[in-house]
Amino acid sequence: MVLPVADVREPFIDAEDIAEVAVAALTQPQHTGRVYELTGPRLLTFAEAVQTIARYADRSITYETIPLDSYLAALQEQGTPPELVALLAYLFSEVLDGRNASLTPDVERVLGRPAIDFDHYAQRTAALGVWAKPLTV
Repeated sequence: MVLPVADVREPFIDAEDIAEVAVAALTQPQHTGRVYELTGPRLLTFAEAVQTIARYADRSITYETIPLDSYLAALQEQGTPPELVALLAYLFSEVLDGRNASLTPDVERVLGRPAIDFDHYAQRTAALGVWAKPLTV
């Protein structure tokens, strides 16, 4: 796997946590007017996230950082729509620059339980078989 992100740490959050917080915020009056910043329970680099997925998927997956311009050029060569290339350029140059390297207690504050850890996400997803090795004939 190649992406134009080096050792930036991100607060990976499980989509189930996002959904549960959204339901709570929309159905419980104590959340009216409140702003929550949702994060997972720990910071991970993309390389660490990929290695976690590899471990639970029982696959060898390597992670390599490549220059942004090489990544964008490859997307263009593959026929990726220009607006998506522009969005990814923004994401990898502005959003994933380390500014998100912090954690908040907001998931636990809203749900009354800790945020789901990336390891749990990877284990749960691997059990569904979505990362299973393809059959070779």
